[in-house]
Amino acid sequence: MFRLLFYSPRIAPNTGNAIRTAAATGAELHLVEPLGFDLSEPKLRRAGLDYHDLASVTVHPSLPAAWNALSPARVVAFTAHANTSFADISYRAGDVLMFGPEPDGLDAATLADPHVTQQVRIPMLAGRRSLNLANAAAIAVYEAWRQHGYSGAV
Repeated sequence: MFRLLFYSPRIAPNTGNAIRTAAATGAELHLVEPLGFDLSEPKLRRAGLDYHDLASVTVHPSLPAAWNALSPARVVAFTAHANTSFADISYRAGDVLMFGPEPDGLDAATLADPHVTQQVRIPMLAGRRSLNLANAAAIAVYEAWRQHGYSGAV
């Protein structure tokens, strides 16, 4: 129902954990190269446990290639620089929930991409830079799924 997009992720265990989240929620995980790891890395496999076969994971060679595959979906970019809370928008089936690389997140040029339709933030206490990528993605996809009544969940 929802699509997580990791733009140039750097840390294998974060992507492994996102694979588990995708498998548990039915979300698709889209990874945009370059990746900071090899998909066969033991740390990624270990973090994903045995969920790899239960998750939809697609690797795109570039952001334009990802847009070609995902368009015309609405793209919600998660950034600490946004003013709107992620909980204050209504998610639609098919939305792309976009996250940037660790540790800096999405850069200004990527946030200005015309495919990005909205920027949101996950609230944190003052003086904190960011959440772990896998945790932020789980928070986001569960809020989107919650708004849709956890369709298909048991």
